[in-house]
Amino acid sequence: MNKNHPEAGSIISVEPIRNVKDIVTIKKMLAGNARDYALFVVGINTAFRASDLLALSAGAVRHLSPGDTLAVREKKTGKERRVTLNNAAYTAINALLATLSDAADTDPLFQSRKGSKALTVPTLNNLVKAWCEAINLHGNYGSHTLRKTFGLHQRIAFNTDIPTLMTMFGHSTQKQTLHYLGIQADEVRDAYMNEL
Repeated sequence: MNKNHPEAGSIISVEPIRNVKDIVTIKKMLAGNARDYALFVVGINTAFRASDLLALSAGAVRHLSPGDTLAVREKKTGKERRVTLNNAAYTAINALLATLSDAADTDPLFQSRKGSKALTVPTLNNLVKAWCEAINLHGNYGSHTLRKTFGLHQRIAFNTDIPTLMTMFGHSTQKQTLHYLGIQADEVRDAYMNEL
């Protein structure tokens, strides 16, 4: 039995990386591996679903600069999603492209070790679990950890409002976004601690 699959009827929620120090540690650990570093950095800076992140082609990002918009057709919804590329994602992508000098525009950006095939979501899931385990993070981590880490830090560190996060995630309700990020209970508890 695959340990990554929940038992029938159970619910397993993947966690974000909550501590910025842990994010920095993972970046340092992956710095010598352009593909894995770019996977991590682009994942936590764009909030792409794993399937959309792994579907990026070399040609889709090759000529982008920080502040440019990257449009993708989401596999899950079929909707177009537009993401603005920040400097961290741009730098990581360019470092990866430098290692893929022979890649055609149609080749996947995130290639498997077995040639020019795209990484799979289960592979990304296992990579994220391994990275978190390597720095002794305890909890349930997986491919959605990257997307959730983006949202959590947008909300907590940068005070991005829930309607904006809803748009970024493609959610239809604030409740869905708050549940997805797992921060509603913390915010409610903190609000009760405010004294009048």
